[in-house]
Order: sequence, then structure tokens, then C-alpha cells
Amino acid sequence: MASYEPNLEGAISALVDLMTANGFTMTRSPYSPNYRGLVDAVVDLKEGFPTFSPIRVGFDATTFEAVSDKDALYMRSADGQVGKATASSGSSEAANVVGFADSSKGSSETVKVVVVGIKTMSGLDAGDLYYLSPTTAGAITTTAPSGSGQAVTRVGEAATATDFSIQVEPPILLV
Repeated sequence: MASYEPNLEGAISALVDLMTANGFTMTRSPYSPNYRGLVDAVVDLKEGFPTFSPIRVGFDATTFEAVSDKDALYMRSADGQVGKATASSGSSEAANVVGFADSSKGSSETVKVVVVGIKTMSGLDAGDLYYLSPTTAGAITTTAPSGSGQAVTRVGEAATATDFSIQVEPPILLV
């Protein structure tokens, strides 16, 4: 059986490229072209991962009413503007959450709507599922709406007491 010399320099070079592309700090660099250098590069790679911030996907939209940071928003089909979603209007449009406001904005202002990712909130119960509130426009609750004319819209789950994982589902209108 043939034995091959490991290409340590190539492995180190690939790790350096990966860390450079992602803005990692390479505290042990320059890396020696041996096993010690490879170990140092792997340790720098490992220590760099906590510097990643969670991926958040969103879009900019014009508001048709004042919205607050963290409000659940829906988009009007008539003009594409966003406002506070509600589960109590008897309308599936107003209960169709497109995302969450990333800041407070007045009417006719541009707001970033976060569609996917982690949104920082307070007072969450880790592991609990959250729904669009039937009593307060833009709010979320752990209690699913159950009244006639209300919509059940699951919007996400609390990852921690302060990290909300956005996982919006289509509304189900109750009759």
C-alpha cells in the first residue's frame, strides 16, 4: 500500500483563504508549514466562528402607519406598503405577517422588514412558540388565537429569553 505525504501547506493555505474571506482574526499567523502550523490555523478558525453574527434577511418598505421596533408587519396588496399585522380583523391579509420591523418609523417612512433570522426582543420564554396577537396590532403572544373571525399566524420561536427566531407561517382564519 502506498503512503502519501500530507499536503500541510495546501491545507493551511485553504484555511487562511477561508479565514481571510470571512474576516477572522488570525492571532497565530504566520503559520509554520508543519503540523503545528496546521493546528494553529485550525484553532484560529475555531475561535473565529463566534464572531459571526446571525444571518438576517429583510427588505425595505414604506409604512402606511407608524410602526415600532419589533412589530409584526403585513403588506397591503393595494399599494405594497406595510403596517402592523393583526389576528383579529377577520382579514387574512392583515394576518399575513411578512416580517418584523427592525426600527421604529412614522407613517410614510422607510422601514427594514426582517423576514428570516434572529430578532432581539425582551421577555421571551425560550422554547415557546409565538403567534400574532388577536388583541394588540403588531404584537406577538404565546397563546394562539381561538375566536371566530380571528387568524392563527405562527410567527416564530424564542431561542433564548432575548433571541427570537423568525419562522412565519401563513394565517389560518378561524370560522
